[in-house]
Amino acid sequence: MRSKFVVALVAAFVLVPAGQAAADGRHGGGDRQLREYARTTWSSFVAMTDERSGLPADILEADGSRSVQTSTTNIGAYMWSAIVAERLGFIHKRELVRRLDRTLSTLEVMERGTGGQFYNWYDHRTGAKLTVWPPSGEPRNPILSSVDNGWLAVGLRIVQNAVPQLSRRAGALYESMNFGVYYRADVNRILFHIEPDTGAAPCCYDTVVSESRIATYIGIVRGQLPAKSYYGTWRTFPDTCEWSWQETKPIGKWRKYYGVDVFEGAYPYAGTLVTPSWGGSMFEALMPDLFVPEAQWAPRSWGVNHPLTVRAQIHHGLVEAGYGYWGFSPSNVPEGGYSVYGVDGTGMDPNGNPSNNDRTLIDRGFPGCPDRPALPDPPQSAYTNGVVTPHAAFLGLRYAPEATLRNLTKLQRDFPGLYTKWGFRDAVNVDSGVVSNSYLSLDQGMIMAALGNALERDVLRHAFADRALERGLRPVIGVEEFGARSSG
Repeated sequence: MRSKFVVALVAAFVLVPAGQAAADGRHGGGDRQLREYARTTWSSFVAMTDERSGLPADILEADGSRSVQTSTTNIGAYMWSAIVAERLGFIHKRELVRRLDRTLSTLEVMERGTGGQFYNWYDHRTGAKLTVWPPSGEPRNPILSSVDNGWLAVGLRIVQNAVPQLSRRAGALYESMNFGVYYRADVNRILFHIEPDTGAAPCCYDTVVSESRIATYIGIVRGQLPAKSYYGTWRTFPDTCEWSWQETKPIGKWRKYYGVDVFEGAYPYAGTLVTPSWGGSMFEALMPDLFVPEAQWAPRSWGVNHPLTVRAQIHHGLVEAGYGYWGFSPSNVPEGGYSVYGVDGTGMDPNGNPSNNDRTLIDRGFPGCPDRPALPDPPQSAYTNGVVTPHAAFLGLRYAPEATLRNLTKLQRDFPGLYTKWGFRDAVNVDSGVVSNSYLSLDQGMIMAALGNALERDVLRHAFADRALERGLRPVIGVEEFGARSSG
């Protein structure tokens, strides 16, 4: 099933100006195809959502069975996906209100913790907090997750602004959530999570190219976090031998924003300089951009880096690894389980988030530091059992619309069973052809958000990134200049 790269495919890359593709509808003749993808993806949410609670399951299996557990992120994803479904005409306004009324009614009575924060895992059938993990039966300490509450808050804010009949109730839940409970002033960053039962509070999210920045954005706009907290996270770690454990030596310079010294580092990759995420995945880099127009509000940072991230994903899939397909992000392992996938060369993790099950890694070394010589890059033939997840390709739709459509068309054509009445299954091994048995509501929610924005002129961005958010956030992120460049 594997297709090695062809020069013609690389030459066909289309990278449009930041933020332009989806809003301008620049998908050639692909709108019908995108609408069909949205219709089937919405069908997966219909299948995974409990009719009484209005909560989606975390996982929908190919046989129609559903996991017991759901997360706060999943609930947020269902809410924004329902709004996209209504805008695209898949459901009537009455059904939208009926569905989200059930969801809000359950959220209003679900147990919460410090600062009005929701716990991470609940029974999707009842909304009860989980203290036992359903798949294994093992005890589980409930946690309050900063990033997962961030995604729930996004869904609530979108409902507040887009569904007048439910605005008051969704707004009340949104306003009740205090993200200041996660702030560690001594390090100027937010916690991963809080464990109320044990008192544990692991510290901290430390990279800016991370999905966690959505929680920081909300906290800043709400006045619950200081503006400087955005600059408490690393762009890369510094370029000194003390930090030589990172996978690549960064290139950059120090700048100061809001009184915070920031190393604006970037990694050389494929003739460019990319500000990396921890794992090199699309999810880390581009999920917040579904809701916040980062490239427009911060043209010298996100406006440069987002297109380069997409370009790196395409380059890795078609050239460096030669899979013939691209889109690398945490997902199901097609053979079973879950793993983190990414483009290793655009990630900081020294252990690597590779794009394949056989864990082909790079090590660019750290010139000038002892015991850190550069190792030769693996040959293309070393990249065996590559795993592509469709949601990562959809995240590229704004910045590379034609390349994204070609990629999705090839995946649909070449791997029977990957695309079904419920949209794309979560992942495929592009060497063996093994397809995941599951649909994940988080990943389906990213697909719906990307499609809704592309087909309905940024419907979700407009619903979330309102004037209040722009006033509070744009001045904070807009002053920054990343070290990222289109040529290294």
